[in-house]
Amino acid sequence: MATPKLFRLKAEVAVAPSGPRALVLPCARILVDTGVFHLDQLFDYQIPEKLSASISLGVRVQVPFGNRETEGIVVDRVEAPERAGELKSISKVLSALPVASEHSLELIVRAAAHYACNPWDIIRSAIPPRVASVEKNFTPTEFTTSTSIKGTLAFETLAPYVAAEKQAARLVHKHVKAGSILVVAPDERDVDRIIVALQEMNIEPLKMTAAMPRADRYRNFLAAKVNPYSVVVGTRSAIFLPVNNLSLVIVHKEGAPEHYEVRSPGWNTRTIAMMRSEIDEANCIFTGFTPSLEIAQGIEDRVIKYSNLKETINVKSFSPSDGALLPGRIFSEIRKALKDGPVLFIAPRKGYGNALLCAHCRNLALCDCGGKLSVSVKAAAPSCVHCGKEFQGWKCSYCNRDKQYLAGRGIERAAEELARAFPNYPVVISAGEVIKERVENKPCLVLATPNAEPQVEGGFAAVVILDGMRFFSHIDLRAQERAREIFFQASSLTSAKGSVLLVIDESHPITAAIARWNVAPLVKRELNDRLELQLPPTVFSVAMAMKQSEGVQIANGLRKLVDEGRLPQSCRIYGPTQIQKDQVKIVIHAASSDSQILTDVVHELQRRRSIAKKELFTLRVEPYSL
Repeated sequence: MATPKLFRLKAEVAVAPSGPRALVLPCARILVDTGVFHLDQLFDYQIPEKLSASISLGVRVQVPFGNRETEGIVVDRVEAPERAGELKSISKVLSALPVASEHSLELIVRAAAHYACNPWDIIRSAIPPRVASVEKNFTPTEFTTSTSIKGTLAFETLAPYVAAEKQAARLVHKHVKAGSILVVAPDERDVDRIIVALQEMNIEPLKMTAAMPRADRYRNFLAAKVNPYSVVVGTRSAIFLPVNNLSLVIVHKEGAPEHYEVRSPGWNTRTIAMMRSEIDEANCIFTGFTPSLEIAQGIEDRVIKYSNLKETINVKSFSPSDGALLPGRIFSEIRKALKDGPVLFIAPRKGYGNALLCAHCRNLALCDCGGKLSVSVKAAAPSCVHCGKEFQGWKCSYCNRDKQYLAGRGIERAAEELARAFPNYPVVISAGEVIKERVENKPCLVLATPNAEPQVEGGFAAVVILDGMRFFSHIDLRAQERAREIFFQASSLTSAKGSVLLVIDESHPITAAIARWNVAPLVKRELNDRLELQLPPTVFSVAMAMKQSEGVQIANGLRKLVDEGRLPQSCRIYGPTQIQKDQVKIVIHAASSDSQILTDVVHELQRRRSIAKKELFTLRVEPYSL
């Protein structure tokens, strides 16, 4: 008879006892990083007495959640939990330094409700990762808020002839005595330029950008929260920074696409700044060469104060002819300007040739995958913009001829043509990965793509915008707004005695707008068009992307919600529209007064998909472009 084996019991590691609970306010309400979309509410945890002294609002803690340990942020301490039953205890305090204030937590929660997302989707942008070694130089201090500010909104037009970063620095210098100031700029280049301009005024700001080393970013984050008076300059995520004694927020170049977060949930700096102005009772100034349509709508509704300038610019337009880069009459103006200094040319595209056509039949050259063919550099073989396949010895698939015609002129090809047209002048290109910060003030040809323009002492002798209609001809809704900003920004770089030369139809209204430095008539006209067509910003918009197999069912379900009155009657549902293989898009428009109702319904739809363990939609509230 076999000897019976002994039972082998499964071992389970017991949780270390947390000790007695805190005697005062023993319960903490915590925002927990659950990693699950629908578990976004506050959770109650017991505070052990041994940790009680370190736990306060905004402190990072480690808590048990399910079968794992995760991070959380303390939102409040209370006497009793909201639900009955035994509470789990906080495992440990990750840092005794609070990383959020009451106002910054309120901003995060409000932003999460507005963008229909989990608050931790916002926190990942708002609060940088912890670096323990940095915390040794900081001690918890009292967070104060300014009490003498009304929280007004204003838009200030940037002037010509003066660098935009210097104008932003002057705004800071003007208000620096009122309290701390937060400046949010579109990109790292703008941030660095503003910091240099402030240092020239003997103001040493704190820098906050995602490209900084982790330790430096966390150090400046804590310094801004601790110091009673500070100036902070950063990119879009800095808008959530809990700045101590905040009196003013400046959103520099507020219409720039970089102010929109590309990752989920896709928030934008402008909307968060408006929320912050209300919560912190701080003033908010938006700057730009032209206002975005959202700001223009606020100006029309008298919610935002508008400050325009009275300037006159020497501007001339030249109608393009026969597909030439430069019309004949513009040559004398450029030659005259070259005698006084450098001339800046703004080209709409980088590269060499952006669209290849057959020179005989004018049919577009396409790859087998459906992508367009382009020529990256002179004498190179055409290649597909999608899959990268090269076509050595290319021939037209329609007429079998091999003569090429480049319909989209890139900046490198434009440089070749300008060098031939104006020989003996050096050519400088600022585009793509090679962007020039400055050029010398001497006669030369400077070519740049939008937002890559170099600076020159005293300004350019002339600014030439090539192929002007190309900027206005994009199909997305932001095309007109983006083109206006490009034209005004480039025109501002001319010297006081210089000129702006536009290669565009002479009747185009942008010429008169630049001459008077007043874009208001163009913006009002587009706002009226948007109102008539019921397009943003006159309506609130939400865009959802999903699998093609679900598109029709979801669209029909949303229309049923409108019929049943669960969605406002102002809602208009468009789609599903195919945006790429196996993916479709649904766009919903609603009256601005119904925006939160629509957002709540879409948020609940996402929650239910999360509960059912279905794939979440790609959701964008107030997207940059539809």
